[in-house]
Amino acid sequence: MMMSFNRRFLSLAIVAGALAAPLLANGSAHAADRQITVVGDANISVAPDTAMIRLGVTSQGKNAREASDANAKQMTTVLAAIKEAGVADRDVQTSRLSLQPQYEQGKAGAARLLGFQVTNQVTIRIREIDKFPGILDRAIAAGANEMSGIEFIVSEQSKLLDQARDDAVADARRKAELYAKAAGVKLGNVVSIVEEGSTPPPRPVMQAMRANAVPVAPGEQMLRAAVTVTYELTP
Repeated sequence: MMMSFNRRFLSLAIVAGALAAPLLANGSAHAADRQITVVGDANISVAPDTAMIRLGVTSQGKNAREASDANAKQMTTVLAAIKEAGVADRDVQTSRLSLQPQYEQGKAGAARLLGFQVTNQVTIRIREIDKFPGILDRAIAAGANEMSGIEFIVSEQSKLLDQARDDAVADARRKAELYAKAAGVKLGNVVSIVEEGSTPPPRPVMQAMRANAVPVAPGEQMLRAAVTVTYELTP
């Protein structure tokens, strides 16, 4: 008798669950229908305050020792000039050092060794961007003959992006309120916020080197933040 009662109770529970499932689904769907999702974005233009430059010395010699000695002597002069210009030791880092044989291809197909080439390149961080042209001029005058590029950087990006994020959320709410008013409803609580945007990486700027005043143009960088925000809607 007890077994029969348990089976009957189990059957009733299954039926009740099956009947309740559509109701729950309809309730969830109804809640989702009373929501609005918008994208808010904000941009901030800011002038870079830091420069990163990669420069160095390339030297040749009849043998590896001769090329290395010539490069070391010239690179020491360049580094001294950079330091005298006010760049701290912590802002100078070796980024490339190579020694390569140089060959001449003969008519018979046999390669003849001409000598060796040494390249020593450093990355320099210039924290006062207005001093950048003068530092570059000094390095070139001291013998720097190798440069791969320049990057202009905004050092306080995180603080500026926080401001952009605030503006992006405010922009999302403005749009949501506009749509809600047009639809004859009111804006409720925030359901979710997802950050979508990111700031672009520093763009390398290539410049031609010459002995007198090196022209550079830092320009401005655009920092962008974007958020996708979902709000509840109320009657």
